[in-house]
Amino acid sequence: MRFDWLLWSNPVALWWTFLVAVSAVNVALLLGLRGLYRANPFGAVTATFAAEPLALLSAVYVLVCAFRSVLPRADVERICLFDTWLSSVLIGRSMATLAELCFALQWVIVIRELGRTAHSDTAKNIAALILPLIVLAEACSWYAVISTDFLGNVLENSLWTVAFALVGIAFARLAASFQGIARWTIIATAAGAAGYVIFMVTVDVPMYAQRWQAELANGHETFGLLAGLHDLASRWVVTHSIAHWQNEITWMSLYFSVAVWASLLLGGFGLVRHLALRYRVRRPLFKAAMRHPTPVVIRS
Repeated sequence: MRFDWLLWSNPVALWWTFLVAVSAVNVALLLGLRGLYRANPFGAVTATFAAEPLALLSAVYVLVCAFRSVLPRADVERICLFDTWLSSVLIGRSMATLAELCFALQWVIVIRELGRTAHSDTAKNIAALILPLIVLAEACSWYAVISTDFLGNVLENSLWTVAFALVGIAFARLAASFQGIARWTIIATAAGAAGYVIFMVTVDVPMYAQRWQAELANGHETFGLLAGLHDLASRWVVTHSIAHWQNEITWMSLYFSVAVWASLLLGGFGLVRHLALRYRVRRPLFKAAMRHPTPVVIRS
């Protein structure tokens, strides 16, 4: 692999340095999270049911994102920074699919647990919808990378947008069921989900829609299944030009930093899960009775 392009005058070199530095910090945070679980007796007690699965899912996401930061690539365009078989889209997309499913599962677990604590059917129903939406999004992503048709990316990112709109709705609903720092944390999470949706609607999805429209205008020919699989496994184009990477920098930078931090925070939920009941808003007894009335048994 060549490193002669790593010059301060090259914006791509500066960007890659940022990605590597952030990934190193993220791995250090992951190790710190592992240490917190090992030192926390409550976390050890509940590891089988809540704590360790969340931390394990976070570990997969953090490490895959670190790999993708060191060897970044744009899947449909087949561009990368280093000439190595590890830059293959087949390898990178496969790892990304695993990581993104783990990330989605983290949201499912946390929303479902909070929904159960708050007795919120809305939150529990949304938790049941998230994973199917993301599985469908991953299928669209694979269609895009195999065929090189950006329509797949439009659909993929639209589905992620819908999923996180639902996440925001779930947390907005849950906020009323908690108090104190728990409520403010839930509100902040809902606001973060709203920010993600705004970014996707205004930046990410339109970017892919424009690429798709440009393909149609240029008469771009897409690959079939077998030809596409062979192409994504065997072809990668090394480029260090900002002209090729400028449209990828924003979303990749946010993905490998903010999204990873979100995964780490979700991974730490098992450490504070036992506090949820303490911050749950207690309903007056008569309201609880009206919500769950005692059945009347008529004896003859």
